[in-house]
Amino acid sequence: MDIYVIIIGMLFTLAVFDLVNGVSNDASNFLNSAVGSRAFGFKFLIAIAAAGILIGASCSSGMMDVARHGIFQPEHFTFAEIISICAGAMLTDVVLLDIFNLLGLPTSTTVSMVFELLGGTFSLSLIKLNRGAAGLHLGDLVNTEKALSVIIAIFTSVAIAFVFGWLVQWISRALFTFRYKSRERYFIAIFGGLSLAAIFYFVLFQGLKGSALSIPAVLTQNKLMTFCGSFVFFALLSELLFLLKRNVLKLIVAAGTFSLALSFAGNDLVNFIGVPLAGLSAFISYSNSGLPADQVLMTALCGSEKSLWWILSLAGVIMAISLATSKKARGVIQTSVSLSSQSSSEELFGTSPIARAVVRYADSVSSIVTGIVPARMRRFLRNRFDVRNLHLEESDAAFDLLRASVNLMLASILISLGTFLKLPLSTTYVTFMVAMGTSLADKAWGRETAVYRITGVLSVIGGWFFTAFAAFVCAFIVSGIVFLGGISVALLLFALVVCFIIRSSIRYRKKSAEKNSSAEEFHAIIEEKDPTKVLPLVRKHYAEGWGWYLVFVEDSVHDTLQALAHDDLDTLRYVRQKMKEEYKTLHRLRKEGFACSQKMTVDDSLAKKFFLYQANDFAMSLYFSLERAFKPCLNHVDNHLTPLSLKQKNIILEIASEMRDVIEDSARMVLESDYTEFENLKNRIRSAGAKIVSIRKETMQKNIAENQNVASVNLLFLTVLYECRAILDATIYLTKSSKKMMTDFI
Repeated sequence: MDIYVIIIGMLFTLAVFDLVNGVSNDASNFLNSAVGSRAFGFKFLIAIAAAGILIGASCSSGMMDVARHGIFQPEHFTFAEIISICAGAMLTDVVLLDIFNLLGLPTSTTVSMVFELLGGTFSLSLIKLNRGAAGLHLGDLVNTEKALSVIIAIFTSVAIAFVFGWLVQWISRALFTFRYKSRERYFIAIFGGLSLAAIFYFVLFQGLKGSALSIPAVLTQNKLMTFCGSFVFFALLSELLFLLKRNVLKLIVAAGTFSLALSFAGNDLVNFIGVPLAGLSAFISYSNSGLPADQVLMTALCGSEKSLWWILSLAGVIMAISLATSKKARGVIQTSVSLSSQSSSEELFGTSPIARAVVRYADSVSSIVTGIVPARMRRFLRNRFDVRNLHLEESDAAFDLLRASVNLMLASILISLGTFLKLPLSTTYVTFMVAMGTSLADKAWGRETAVYRITGVLSVIGGWFFTAFAAFVCAFIVSGIVFLGGISVALLLFALVVCFIIRSSIRYRKKSAEKNSSAEEFHAIIEEKDPTKVLPLVRKHYAEGWGWYLVFVEDSVHDTLQALAHDDLDTLRYVRQKMKEEYKTLHRLRKEGFACSQKMTVDDSLAKKFFLYQANDFAMSLYFSLERAFKPCLNHVDNHLTPLSLKQKNIILEIASEMRDVIEDSARMVLESDYTEFENLKNRIRSAGAKIVSIRKETMQKNIAENQNVASVNLLFLTVLYECRAILDATIYLTKSSKKMMTDFI
């Protein structure tokens, strides 16, 4: 058996991983509007998207020329070189997409594939030229035109989609207002006709472009008349459905979701299987030639080739199953939905200097424009854009059906227009930036959320550029290693990638399981219709939240003090990572506290809201005290400064043990909501705190009496003692507030 058969098998195995990861990432392109508006149940949306994927995959042309001859000139490369490029591209792509899925960031699979092929081609070209390829230059081997078009697409599609998203949504909202149901009778026929006609046109000329399904010539030759005719038909249909009291906007959302899913499978499928199919085609040419792998040139790849329909259909089935079962897909969708949410729910991103500068500049420009606009016009627009009149299909929807419809309609129009004008637009970029533009027009980026949303958008856009850079560099290295190392190295890298994917999946599931329990409890509180049942649910949710948080504090304090005493830098770095993760949890608990208090009855809210807020504040205060104790320890050990004296070490270790005992008892008390021993615990914590104060006072008096220069280690010792006392105080305050929240008697 030819050893290259194993390599081809490896490529198609990686293609399966790629299909799973790819659909997880690109799901945000066609599901974020429907999921964000809660137009339908999630299972029904998955069914619509899966149908689009299956039809699009089975109708796909199946072979993108860029995978065969768009980046490299195959007539100048041997089979051994081509298979090394393909292996490098696939090994890189699987890992890269999995990393983005774990981070919950949408990225472009087209950019990944193009730059991976470009990196691998550039690597093999340099090796080939270095070995003295006769009469060849770098320009003869590498075709940079396609890569350049993708780079242009990043700039053009981001700007165009965002601006048009803002403009179209602003006009739509000015016509419909946030009370869009009362305005449907005036505009629904035009809006529905335009939206559905745009989606139909998109499916016909973009989603099925180049597919095995033939489009009647009369339609392709009269595209403008096709659009106008479909507009009239769908306008009449929308008016009829409105008269029958059917929700036209839901129809638009369903049709738009189906069309984008179909386009994704019909056109982006080759991003996942194009490279393996190119490798298969190269292998067939090599096998038929009878020449050694390092001698046969791949001229066969210069032409286009239709793929076997069963391969495309099988790929569609894999993607449909992955879409229905992938938890990573939901994480990527959540990023897009969160950044466009109408409410100030949990923000997934922090802030950045650039985002803060943009917000300040935009606020200044807004003030200038507001001063120019006449007062009557300002009052008119204020009434049209009154968010208080927002109508949501479900209470937990991120935005309304009108914005979801504009997202899908406009994405379809822009992608179709870009294709017609031969502009390099990207499906990923267009759908994401349209959603950001419409959310800006809807005032979703208010003073409370703008800086976080802008940071998030910049992070996603930065991720797109990082995709291109990382894809090029990694594929450059991997392709070179595979070519120079041979088959054994390729198989070793394949084994490592498979282990990485399995390990990351296990870690993701474990992390998701930890989050899901808390998320389900909070969701149950928000969904509860009976206000009298809310308080017990809130108590259970926060007993676990605060209790496990105290467990984290217990472990962190003990590990920090132990690491300081033993100069253990690895443990301190581990604690630093855990603190970063816990801060997000703490921030989420504080955000959820406001939503929970709003769901309580008036009596519950008056009695318990204050203690809920107070406990969350003490939890944050506890975190800051822990941080102030931790940072000097990390800095001291990391810089390899003078260690603690033996006496100081013994004191620190004794304090670590005592603090662990009392904080552990506090955590158990909160988790079990059993406060019968609270007074005893309070006395123990006060006694431990008094002991720390006594030691600190004694140390300071000794330094003064002996007229010692306070070395950095002595200053660190005093600082840690002070913050340990603060941690104990915050612990008892949190426990006391939780007691008042969890019990009926204060």
